[in-house]
Amino acid sequence: MAVFFRTSYEINFMDLSKIRNIGIMAHIDAGKTTVSERILYYTGKTYKMGEVHEGTAVMDYLQEEQERGITITSAATTCPWKDHTINLIDTPGHVDFTAEVERSLRVLDGAVAVFDASEGVQAQSETVWRQGKKYNLPVLCFINKMDKVGADFEMCISSICDKLLATPITVQIPIGEANTFEGIIDLIDEKAVYYQTEELGASFEHREIPDDLKQYAAKWRHDMIELAAEFDEDLMKRYVHDEPVEQQLVVRAIRKGTLANKLNPVFVGSALRYIGVQRLLDGICSYLPSPLDKPVIVGHDPQNKEKEIHVSCDPDKPFVGLAFKIVNDKHSDLYFVRIYQGVLKSSSRVLNAGRGTKENITRIFEMHANNREILDSAQAGSIVACIGPRSVYTGDTLCDTKHPVTLASIEFPKTVMDMSIEPKTAADRVRLSEALAILRKEDPTFHTKQDSETGQTIISGMGELHLEILQHRLVRDLKVDVKVGKPRVAYKEAITIPVEQEGKFIRQTGGRGQYGHVVIRIEPLIDETGHYKDEIEFVDAIIGGSIPREYIPAVETGVRDALSSGFLTGYPVVGIKVTLLDGSYHQVDSSELAFEQAAGIAIKDALQKGGLVLLEPIMKVQIIVPDANYGAVQGNIIAKRGMVTNTYFHGNMRVIDSKVPLAEMFGYSSELRGATAGRGTFSMEPCTYERVPEQIAKKILADY
Repeated sequence: MAVFFRTSYEINFMDLSKIRNIGIMAHIDAGKTTVSERILYYTGKTYKMGEVHEGTAVMDYLQEEQERGITITSAATTCPWKDHTINLIDTPGHVDFTAEVERSLRVLDGAVAVFDASEGVQAQSETVWRQGKKYNLPVLCFINKMDKVGADFEMCISSICDKLLATPITVQIPIGEANTFEGIIDLIDEKAVYYQTEELGASFEHREIPDDLKQYAAKWRHDMIELAAEFDEDLMKRYVHDEPVEQQLVVRAIRKGTLANKLNPVFVGSALRYIGVQRLLDGICSYLPSPLDKPVIVGHDPQNKEKEIHVSCDPDKPFVGLAFKIVNDKHSDLYFVRIYQGVLKSSSRVLNAGRGTKENITRIFEMHANNREILDSAQAGSIVACIGPRSVYTGDTLCDTKHPVTLASIEFPKTVMDMSIEPKTAADRVRLSEALAILRKEDPTFHTKQDSETGQTIISGMGELHLEILQHRLVRDLKVDVKVGKPRVAYKEAITIPVEQEGKFIRQTGGRGQYGHVVIRIEPLIDETGHYKDEIEFVDAIIGGSIPREYIPAVETGVRDALSSGFLTGYPVVGIKVTLLDGSYHQVDSSELAFEQAAGIAIKDALQKGGLVLLEPIMKVQIIVPDANYGAVQGNIIAKRGMVTNTYFHGNMRVIDSKVPLAEMFGYSSELRGATAGRGTFSMEPCTYERVPEQIAKKILADY
């Protein structure tokens, strides 16, 4: 890993309006990393074009990424473009690594969604789009691979409208498609742009729009101005009166609509053939927000959650930042921080507001994938990495020690797959424990637990590939030899009937005893769709002080601890409402521990009477197969207890949308390849949890 030095002068005096914090997001294989590599080349950040298919991509720097040709971890870099500074994060496209997308989008100001021109909106495209909308990110669209067989520009525009419910505003159209693709038409300056691919697209020429495309381009330009006019009065007047329209007026209107999250400018090109990326960079600077364009963030006083504290992008105010990613390094952990307010300086001390600990910031770096450039300081609006903290975790707020504030943390999806793991030798046991702790700190969607009956260590993740990568990291990077079991589904438990139950914990040992007594009611917690909610609701209904207020938190702790390990399988109970109805206490013998134990006893007894059932993760699966194989593949999905929700043609291929239990999807890649002579592809993502049919549940429970 290379380390470079740079003073903080240019950082401290950076024009905030010229900063763009953006992410590149897409379905797997849409060309996301290739777009990132071209951006690095054209901005002068790299001097050799990296290629994903050759394993030389700068942003895919992990050995596992280079071998597989996919992005696993989000990589950050900073690059200049026409007096702007672009902080860029390339995110994974595979659903198993959705946490990397989640935490990246949480700290960014805008995003570029990349689409495969022959596929349009795909399953994971919808997922990352929803993630972007959750954080209110303005998004540009880049229709990539216009040179690919089957490329269909108008189909892509339609799928963005229909599947994402977005409002794409086309600022460019392609000149040709697939084998005939040779350039783009810029609808704003009304010029055709042709790229010199033999010069890696670094040079291009502007020409008049070809005669055979003038009418087609005029139609798209009219639609563009009509959409943009809604966001600018001057443009609307000119549009209504059919007057000439200046470029700046159109750009201003589109920017307003984009920042309001009402428009999504569409760019086209082929990153692999070096077409269209420079214009995309222009669009990033023209339409996506600077940190100053984002609304003030509302934080809270750590000691008083009701008290709001406004955090604004102002370098002169006290420092506030969010740690969103942690990377283990052989020298010291590397903490990625988005600075929202103030200035972060090296050799300074900050407060971890949520945990109440003070942390040292030893050094600050500007990152370029796995290379670092040392800074003295960094200001609001920047994304940097630092070393020094000890007790900081993903989602923690770092702030000025004299001005505490906490920001909203980052929520991650629940794991859906488990696997047993154990060291090959006794000497590796301690090292395995340490290595798992490192992986847990790095990856918020990775969990470990001990099986109380077998003593095995169980690791949990987002899918087969996720667990496989983690296993390889243990062996290759952390040097721990391990044996693993077969991946298995992470089930959950739920109740079907309400139950009232009391629990008592009474111990007399000669001195002061222990006394706790609670009466609870448990009942199913179901949402409006009829599915169990993925949560536990605790309600304190004590009247008259039968249990003193100071013991209520202990009761809730006991309840949640007992539910976390379930009853049938050891998997947690979800979708349950627990109401504390009554109880009693002893003036001398009662304690928090006693009430915690009493609550646990009550829960265990109530679960036995609550009609426990098993819940399993259901996956949203999209399969693309030749039409000739449609019947066999659809029949196979139904045989797997799946439900086909939609089918449609895409060229000469058939797309099958379905919902299938995760337990039935193990090894499906090989099945599909065999059934379609290698032509079928599929993707899946977690959808919901549903009740396991009784006969199948009996077989599953027999294994426990």
